[in-house]
Amino acid sequence: MLRTVITAAVGLTLATGCAPDSEAPVKVSVLSRSSNGQYVPTQVELTTIEDVVGLKGTVGDLQGGARIVIDVNDPGLQNATEDTIAEVLLKKPGHDVKASYITQKDEKTGEDVLWPADFHSWNMVTSYYNLERANEYFRTVANVKVASFEPAPTLYYFPEFVQTQLSKEPAQDNAIFYPVLQSFLVLPFDKIQRAPLPLNAAVMAHEYSHLVFNRLSYAGQSLPLALATWGSDSPSQGANVLKAYDEGLADYHAYGATCRSPSGCDPRFMATSFDGGPYAGVTDARDLSNGNRCMSAILYARVQQQDLNSFSADGAEYQVGTLLATALYQAGRSTGQEAQLQRDIVSAYYDTNPATPGIYQYTQQVLGDQTLFTLAVPARAIISHITDLELRKAVCNEFMDHLQIPRADLIGDNLCPASAAGGTTCPNIFQ
Repeated sequence: MLRTVITAAVGLTLATGCAPDSEAPVKVSVLSRSSNGQYVPTQVELTTIEDVVGLKGTVGDLQGGARIVIDVNDPGLQNATEDTIAEVLLKKPGHDVKASYITQKDEKTGEDVLWPADFHSWNMVTSYYNLERANEYFRTVANVKVASFEPAPTLYYFPEFVQTQLSKEPAQDNAIFYPVLQSFLVLPFDKIQRAPLPLNAAVMAHEYSHLVFNRLSYAGQSLPLALATWGSDSPSQGANVLKAYDEGLADYHAYGATCRSPSGCDPRFMATSFDGGPYAGVTDARDLSNGNRCMSAILYARVQQQDLNSFSADGAEYQVGTLLATALYQAGRSTGQEAQLQRDIVSAYYDTNPATPGIYQYTQQVLGDQTLFTLAVPARAIISHITDLELRKAVCNEFMDHLQIPRADLIGDNLCPASAAGGTTCPNIFQ
């Protein structure tokens, strides 16, 4: 269990020193997954840090002690705007965290390395490091411009996060990107003990993907116009499609981020947190390497016919998202062009070129009629941004097969080649 590892690691430290130097790069120890799949103390460099005690830098700002309450009956919400809603939800805005370290000499280089001196310091500095890793993935692999990450998001560490429609008690065992606050929430953990979510770099990359999707596919809107407009209707096909794509692409990018880790590409990246616990089924349900998943007629109908709350509440957005992530995984693996596909996908989020509209541009085109925003529409955005013809055809075939997107909806200029005919894994639900 990680608490044991952390306690043992602290016991290895040698001596306290002066206040740590926050000028990047800063050498610290974090809990990171090694090449054999175990979480162990690992020496790394924080390259974006500006305050190593307050854990504040260009990729995030950790805040502790916050209380966030989402209550649809809160009178303050009645007149709240995108600029003022944070003041309503943040009942306690929190304060700067304060990590404690003990300085140890690196035996090979003789340089000072900061070792976290208590559990929360380990947890917080690892959380910041995992934000750095996710940011680096999207900057280098996905080619996201630095300006898209500004301003740096807040990471609320162990806040009281209450959703009154679900429970009056603060939520636990989750890591969340909450677009209304443009912030991450790392909640206290209770049942997930094997590898708490902020220590799982892939889980944090999943949440960071939501930030990138928001900044590009929603143009950085805290209250995305398309979701707010479409989600208030019933049924909510357009909103359901957006939520499913957001989740599926987050899983696919989380997988992509693992390929840059010492343990290598891991389509079962949730296993280290969820296996062997009360949520053990999550890993199998979101395993990208299971190529036998198929869209059912019932699930397809739910996309079209359910309201957004129902679609989200019963997990349909994750089921459809997993089908999307699986299709992309199969296409990338079969062509050996995974990194290129990851880059092409992100380039499809926002594009003002009328010949190759991005997902955001497509939402604006049909904002008045969400029935026109089908599963095929964001698929068209992705396909039109894939430059390699072999890779494009592979993605087309997987979309037609696993997601059951009709072939006629994907064939055309800048889209699927005429030779794309779908796959043979899944039965045709339209026959």
